[in-house]
Amino acid sequence: MKRIYITISMFLLLAVGYGQNSATAKADKLFDSYQYVAAIEEYLKLAENKNANDYIYTQLAESYYNVFDSQNASKWYAKAVKGKASAETYYRYAQTLKVIGNYQEANKQMDVFAKMMPKDERAKEHLANPNYIPSLTNTTKLFEVAETNIKNKGQSDFGALLTNDNILYFASTRNSSNKTDKWIDQPYLDIYQSNRYGNGSFSEPSLVRELNTPFHDGPLTLSADGNTMFFARDGHSEGQYEKNKKSNSKVGQQGIYKATKVDGKWSNVEALPFNSTSYSVTNPSLSNDGRTLYFASNMPGGLGESDIWKVSIDAITFGKPQNLGPNVNTADRENFPFITEDNVLYFASTSHQGLGGFDVFRTDLNTAEKPQNLGKPVNTEKDDFSFSFNKNANIGYFSSNRNGSDAIYAATPVCKAEATIVVTNSKTNTVLANATVAISDVKGNVIETKQTNAQGKVSYAIECTVGYGLKVSAQNFENATAAVKSTKAGETIVAVALDPTTVIITDTEVILNPVYFEYDKSNITAQGAVELDKLIKVMNDYPTMVIFVKSHTDSKGSAAYNLNLSEKRAQSTVQYLISKGITAARISGKGFGSTEQKVKCGTNCTQEQDAQNRRSEFLIVKK
Repeated sequence: MKRIYITISMFLLLAVGYGQNSATAKADKLFDSYQYVAAIEEYLKLAENKNANDYIYTQLAESYYNVFDSQNASKWYAKAVKGKASAETYYRYAQTLKVIGNYQEANKQMDVFAKMMPKDERAKEHLANPNYIPSLTNTTKLFEVAETNIKNKGQSDFGALLTNDNILYFASTRNSSNKTDKWIDQPYLDIYQSNRYGNGSFSEPSLVRELNTPFHDGPLTLSADGNTMFFARDGHSEGQYEKNKKSNSKVGQQGIYKATKVDGKWSNVEALPFNSTSYSVTNPSLSNDGRTLYFASNMPGGLGESDIWKVSIDAITFGKPQNLGPNVNTADRENFPFITEDNVLYFASTSHQGLGGFDVFRTDLNTAEKPQNLGKPVNTEKDDFSFSFNKNANIGYFSSNRNGSDAIYAATPVCKAEATIVVTNSKTNTVLANATVAISDVKGNVIETKQTNAQGKVSYAIECTVGYGLKVSAQNFENATAAVKSTKAGETIVAVALDPTTVIITDTEVILNPVYFEYDKSNITAQGAVELDKLIKVMNDYPTMVIFVKSHTDSKGSAAYNLNLSEKRAQSTVQYLISKGITAARISGKGFGSTEQKVKCGTNCTQEQDAQNRRSEFLIVKK
């Protein structure tokens, strides 16, 4: 299946170049210039030759993969992995198998990938939960999905955005009078608009002529007042491209452009300052306050093939683009961001655990919650992407190729009800951030677990007529349970007060929960800060107390490395306490590496023994 967003949104890694020779030169030239459709024709000729090898099979599979033809891609990946294959080849083979619904075989290929790349986050996620598909198919349905009357006739429609004036903008290849993009053998994208009627149907789409060029234009995002637009555009339109001498082609990158509405028409088009001829920036989404622009890019500094980024906007100037980091981005593809008024990010990913192809996820950027798969029926084994939501109309729109080509679908929330849980300290009535709240069904099965935000709150979308259970916990507090009763549409608030536990103070030390550090790092984490704040309270309660911090590591690594790392962690701990008002005379520390093991296991420690040996001790020098 050919898909237009391959060119404008995906930034695919090319296959490793082993096996290249004069026989593959023509096909390789087409592949290197992203002309995958033509490359497939040439590689197929070579694949039928008796001299066909692993390289040809891999390149052919990659070509099909890059045009999202999973059926044919899996066929050639199967041949490629019989010989010498890279870890990424096994990974992509698994991805194509998921798209065609062969999850059992996909898991086998992911097992191989995990053995080859054990430190890769995708491998870790697979090993932690290899059989996650049932949990996705059995989750509570979040949206009802319906087809729209915007018929695409086999072309691609995506990037749908509904304004509060009931105008739907989207990008499409439906303009058959456009010249064809030879890379994907479809017409170039144009921006369209359609009016939404009261019954949810749409008028016949029409071109937004003042924005369209002979090359790719769209998709787009709008300011809250509807007078400023940011949209993606092919660099060829602005003469921004690089010449590929090897393939004798002009390679243009996607850029983001700004336009303003004057007398009902879009004008004053200008390029954003971080556009480039070396990488693409595309699929913009503007925050409700107009101060942050989210977008997808393969610019340097990313984590994978395409990442979600953001950039601050101050009047007419732009800040430095920032990557959203590993909670959102992976080593594979994240794309099509959409930010809501409540700072919830919807995006598409091929790497976070999904049903196959692109799946739509969402995450609350006000918290550190793990992205949530929207589940069925929004997501399928095919590609589902480009999700947007209009709060006023209480409806979302997204695209999917579940019926053969990229078409626009409507997504209506199953229930408007929301349960907001507020967690507080029962003694002080202060709110508790980072408390863990698990919500379960009537049978006690945990549906989802979240952490409270800085206001001590966490929210769950619930079905109006269903009751739920809550289990709430927080460090240094006793666990508690509560219930969410059935409710009408709207918000229901459940208050949960936790009783605090006490820090253990002996004659010789103050005992805290373990203070964890990130791997190979010495900076204080959020979890470590929570524990150290307890020590600060103790020292404030005992103003003459003097503490000596002893930091220890496990036996992994050399003695010199461990000693150096533990010293850094000890001093980092000391500096944190000093920064919070503890005088330097009352706190000191030293790293002991692995020289003072709590469990005497030498260098042959188990993981459990290593965990016990990685510790910090807070010895009381003076009380």
